[in-house]
Amino acid sequence: MQKQDLRIVFMGTPEFAVETLKALVENDYQVVGVVTQPDRPVGRHGSTLQAPPVKQYALEHGLPVLQPEKMKDPLFVEQLRAWHANLQVVVAFRMLPEVVWAMPQYGTFNVHAALLPDYRGAAPINWAVINGETQTGVTTFMLDHQIDTGRILRQKPFDIPDTADVEYVYDGLMHLGAQLCLETLEMIVAADGHPASMPQDDSKAVHPAPKLFKDNCRIGWGSGAKQVYDFVRGLSPVPGAWTMLKAPDGTETMLKIYVSGKVEGKAVGEATPGQLVRERKNLLVACGDGWLRLESLQLAGKKRMEVSAFLNGFPEIEKYSLV
Repeated sequence: MQKQDLRIVFMGTPEFAVETLKALVENDYQVVGVVTQPDRPVGRHGSTLQAPPVKQYALEHGLPVLQPEKMKDPLFVEQLRAWHANLQVVVAFRMLPEVVWAMPQYGTFNVHAALLPDYRGAAPINWAVINGETQTGVTTFMLDHQIDTGRILRQKPFDIPDTADVEYVYDGLMHLGAQLCLETLEMIVAADGHPASMPQDDSKAVHPAPKLFKDNCRIGWGSGAKQVYDFVRGLSPVPGAWTMLKAPDGTETMLKIYVSGKVEGKAVGEATPGQLVRERKNLLVACGDGWLRLESLQLAGKKRMEVSAFLNGFPEIEKYSLV
């Protein structure tokens, strides 16, 4: 088989997926069509529709686009079949029904931002950082009936520095994923559409990576300082770890924490979790077993700011607490 024999349908939505689609186009693979999410309303009143990044790139490069609301819609399935693809590539999309993933002759493979079988789910990058992992990676695997359980084609590791936030890891895996996709396509071509693969060991699926919601982004100050530190960077800058700033009169205002720092050698003593202490231009918060330094934050209704600017508006900050 030659690479030009592959007729590829690409499926993806966010910026993370664009890098892989770009790699396919720039390396002269035949992308016969693109499937992405429908345009979504944006703005204060939701009066403007915004195309997802994958659609924007596809249209700029003359690629046909489908945007189904439902993946089992008979009209969409018919339109997809009309592209006569023999392979589908999926990056950061949605769960596909069998009628879609089993359609091409050579099947459908997914580019997943984790070293499967660990971190199966919708938010693997965030959870890897939240859990304090020092390494993650990218996996290509064939889709099957379950979520992120198919046979593995290739994997590449990626180191996570202790100071890295999700933006750093996201960017690194975005480029690594595009590279791994090209290597996987080379495997498929060399093997005439039937590359070697290996089953996943379910016993190694230790950490789930569920979708993030507001409730599971709230900081628990009773946790260890290192755990809170990882939690903050694992949600920074999006969606952002949050807490409530409780005033002396009992009123509470949401506060997002984007950057924090470790505090070495300071015992928590009798301080209660969430207690605030000001040290010159620094603001410390007590955790379950130590202190954390707050560095960048955003009060509801305000812009993101450094803690020194924040303190200017709270001369008696030690009368407040985080809950």
